[in-house]
Amino acid sequence: MSLDPAIAARLKRTADGLVPAVVQQYDTGEVLMLAWMDDEALHRTLTTGRATYWSRSRGAYWVKGDTSGHVQHVKSAALDCDGDTILLRVDQVGAACHTGDRTCFDATPLAVTGA
Repeated sequence: MSLDPAIAARLKRTADGLVPAVVQQYDTGEVLMLAWMDDEALHRTLTTGRATYWSRSRGAYWVKGDTSGHVQHVKSAALDCDGDTILLRVDQVGAACHTGDRTCFDATPLAVTGA
C-alpha cells in the first residue's frame, strides 16, 4: 500500500522529498514539536493512527514512542492551503521532546521588542 494519490498530489515537498509536520495536542492546542514526513511516513501515520516520522539525522523512519514510551495517538491530520505543511493533532503520552520536556518549545522565550 502507498499514500493515497489524491493526497500525494497535493503535497509540496522539499528537495529531499520531505514535508514539515507541526504536531499539536488535540484538546489544548499546545504546539508540541515539529518533525519531518515523506509520503511513506504520512501513509503509515494515516493507516496506523501512530505518528511516524522520517529522521533526517538517522536516515530512518521512527514511530514516536516506540523506544521512549511517549506515544502520539493521532486524532486528526490536515494539510495547509499550500500543501507544504502537515498539521497533526495528537494525544501525547508523556514528553514530546527528546530532552524530556512536554514540548520542544519549552526553552527560554525569545524577547519580542516590536510588539
